[in-house]
Amino acid sequence: MTWIIGLALLTWAITHFYLRGEDLSLYDNPRPEPFSNRPPSQKHKTIVESLSGFSEMVHGVPPRQHLALSRNHMDGFGRDVKFDGEIIPWNDGAVKGEWVVAAGADSRRRMLYIHGGAYVMGSSLSHRAITTRFANMLGGAVLAVDYRLMPEHSRRDGIEDCRAAYQWIINHGPAGSEPADRVYTAGDSAGGNLVLALSAWIRDQGIRAPDAVIAFSPATDSTFTSPSWTSNLASDPMLGPQFGRFARIPLWLLWWGGWITSRIPPSSPLVSPAFGDLSRLPPTLVQASEAEMLLDDACRYVNKACAHGSPAVLQIWPHVVHVWQFFESELPEAKEAFEQIHRFLEQHGSLPVMDTPS
Repeated sequence: MTWIIGLALLTWAITHFYLRGEDLSLYDNPRPEPFSNRPPSQKHKTIVESLSGFSEMVHGVPPRQHLALSRNHMDGFGRDVKFDGEIIPWNDGAVKGEWVVAAGADSRRRMLYIHGGAYVMGSSLSHRAITTRFANMLGGAVLAVDYRLMPEHSRRDGIEDCRAAYQWIINHGPAGSEPADRVYTAGDSAGGNLVLALSAWIRDQGIRAPDAVIAFSPATDSTFTSPSWTSNLASDPMLGPQFGRFARIPLWLLWWGGWITSRIPPSSPLVSPAFGDLSRLPPTLVQASEAEMLLDDACRYVNKACAHGSPAVLQIWPHVVHVWQFFESELPEAKEAFEQIHRFLEQHGSLPVMDTPS
């Protein structure tokens, strides 16, 4: 009986002092006003309706085939993207991806883009709508990294790939060895998690920091303690149906499950950048939707970064879907988001003179 009590106490201590992490509720406020109060457009409603199409597509398909279908479906978003530039496959021998190079680009102006997809799907192909937009904005080259995905690989493998890709673009462009003049990093959702964790690692390694960092709807807390993780469950048409079942699982079970599967405690800054040291970070712009489950992940990260002296900015839009910037060719809110990104990058590094995005 004594050993059972001891094991229970040890489990409780590990859960609360090792897996849970610090209380981030101190950083729930302030929260900026949304950029617009316009009602959802018909195009936005159409996008929301299309999100239910995948559930119908996999209906009756064996669960073991769902991941392959999900990956193929997501890659399909990038296959028809039009781009007046060049797309060049990239492979440094260990990590793969593609260069997205704007027409007439200055190859010394570069961005590393890290795609989302819940760490299990997504690719440089799937996110061409975003990477081509960034390439044109910068008048430069974007390296979209195809980091290794779970479950075939570990979470740590993907982290290492992103680190290697960043170190590469500092001194290599699409044509080979060439020191960078300006370097930016960006990512969405899971990629936002990876790009924010990368910022702290770059600082700690003492290597050249990005001139600016952009994160779309980033996941910053793998302990799932942000209030919007549950309060926005019903209002998030993308993440709600995918992850709603996890909201019904006790948090302590999620923490142990995450630790066992990834061998990284969920409170570790490796997978929860909001729990790390957020001082001395580069200028960072975070954009999120008021309606999404990851809203408070974004809010807490930015407020903590600001409290620790780092120049971070949070911008939010009402009602829009998770990573709505993906639909820049269709949604006025996405156009607004990229206009704000352009202004932010103008403040933190020279950009080519260009017209306001239409």
